[in-house]
Amino acid sequence: MNAESTVKILCADWVLPISSAPLKSGAVAVKADKIIAVGGRREILPLYPEAGIEDFGAAAIFPGFVNAHTHLELTAMRGFLDDVEHDFFSWLKKLTLARAEKMTAEDLRFSAMGGAIEAARAGITCLADIATQARESITAIQTVGLRGIVFQEITGPDENQAEQRIARLREQVRSCREIESRSVKVGISPHAPYSVSPKLFQLATDFALSENLPVSIHAAESLNEEEFLLRGTGLFSGFYESQGIKWNTPGVSPIKYLKSIGALRTAPLLAHCVRVSDEDLEIVAETDSRIAHCPKSNAKFAHGIAPLQKFLEKPIKTGLGSDSVASNNVADILEEARFAALLSRANGNFVSAEAVLHLATLGGARALGMENEIGSLEPEKQADLTVVKFDRVPPEPVHSPVAALVFSSSSRDVVLTMIAGLPVFKNGKIIQTDEQNWREKLKETAQKLSA
Repeated sequence: MNAESTVKILCADWVLPISSAPLKSGAVAVKADKIIAVGGRREILPLYPEAGIEDFGAAAIFPGFVNAHTHLELTAMRGFLDDVEHDFFSWLKKLTLARAEKMTAEDLRFSAMGGAIEAARAGITCLADIATQARESITAIQTVGLRGIVFQEITGPDENQAEQRIARLREQVRSCREIESRSVKVGISPHAPYSVSPKLFQLATDFALSENLPVSIHAAESLNEEEFLLRGTGLFSGFYESQGIKWNTPGVSPIKYLKSIGALRTAPLLAHCVRVSDEDLEIVAETDSRIAHCPKSNAKFAHGIAPLQKFLEKPIKTGLGSDSVASNNVADILEEARFAALLSRANGNFVSAEAVLHLATLGGARALGMENEIGSLEPEKQADLTVVKFDRVPPEPVHSPVAALVFSSSSRDVVLTMIAGLPVFKNGKIIQTDEQNWREKLKETAQKLSA
């Protein structure tokens, strides 16, 4: 068989490589798991006369979305915590108790499966997921056929328990490495400055460096966190007192605190970074730490508006994250991109549609250290791509494909999600697993939470 026959070409009215200008009447040639050519239809088709061709017509082909911060295992909690979201500490408490007391490891897997299916339907090809049971989320992501990093979460504000907690983390990572693959890797996530003791942060950082593990940390997310670190006051202070946990207030911002205890040595992916100063951002840039910008989740909690324009100016490697659907309600990176642009503009800082589409794709890939594999449509990169139809109202009429995508489209307009040359979602159907089966199991888990 001629090797050329294994080539497939995807065509559409628009191809958006991200790393270069939009192509009108464009084409992407794919062979096995890689992109082999990107260009105009008239240029690409003659190169592979025997290739299979799929023409999407009025549509845009672009690199798959990267969700730089999520919690798939909380998918069953969509709407479950909305009654306490006005109080972040109460929200965290209700979530933690419900997960610990009502959800088994199997429930967490069902919940993660629901989240992975939702991601595939939304054109998300790569996830940075934080999980208390990372093995279950790895299994879910692999079953749907997505790509990603699953960060095993670790908490422990009491220094007396640090050795015990790190021993447990080592065992969890060992278990995850038994099933990780080329496309889905394990990392670790010391949860946040208010939930992890300095000693545990240091042990976790040393472990990550010794094992070459990626790291993600929730940081500078809320006023409560800032008050706790600067003055030792607020809701988290009350919790420490109630548990008899000693806390030496550092008197600095969350970012400065993380630097002072060595937690930025891993160049971690920092989720949120809402309450950051110019000096904080200099530290983020100097340490090559990255940011997962979650504008909708930040707004829903009334935490504030992160200074996206400053992230871009530094520049800091920044991607977009949906956070969990327990705090956002949907995992739609197109909606996140639109919200990011509009919030920034409403705050007096103009951010373009092109800039947020970059954040949603190549920016996210860079934040995860995966820009050599994914994030743009270029030869030799993985064939991870998404197709959104433009033959609907909206986005018709289309004057600018980028503006149509960011400001007029949503995840419901996705018709193809492809990872490594294989479709995982196409024309309304999840390809590699039985979606209806998992949706029923997700409903059962949700019912347990509400009982």
